Amino acid sequence: MELLKLISKRRSVRQFLPGDVEQEKIDYLMECARLAPSAMNYQPWKFIIVKSPDKKALLHRCYNREWFTSAPMYILALGDTNRSWKRQPDGKDHCDIDLAIAFEHLVLAATEQGLGACWVCNFDVELCGTLFNLPANMIPIAITPIGYPVHEQEPVTNRKPIEAIVEII
Repeated sequence: MELLKLISKRRSVRQFLPGDVEQEKIDYLMECARLAPSAMNYQPWKFIIVKSPDKKALLHRCYNREWFTSAPMYILALGDTNRSWKRQPDGKDHCDIDLAIAFEHLVLAATEQGLGACWVCNFDVELCGTLFNLPANMIPIAITPIGYPVHEQEPVTNRKPIEAIVEII
């Protein structure tokens, strides 16, 4: 699929059909995330695929929204601050930026495979770290539910025009 068409098709999906996602599709998503670029190629990420009912229940505690409980699986994206590049001279940690690039690769791959996803960043990070017994350097940055969407995704139309976001100087 042409990249621009794929990007315009990607939507935040909040309603999922019941049923599992095929392992080959999960593998494809993970390969797309794995190939993402990162600062200094440090690749400071880890992805936890959450499929078991007990672990899904833990995630639901971190983000308590009714729509969030309908997905057959989730991907929890962790940033490793021990492995991330820090910009000099201000020390800006690029862990979140690097992980966002990989995560968007994953979400676009899901769209290409006919799956739905939705970036979730407004969750209880501290509780997530505790419930999943994460070391201090592994920061939960984003979660996405993954599954087959209930509705066909319409192309994106509600974006600002180019003139509103680009300045040529």
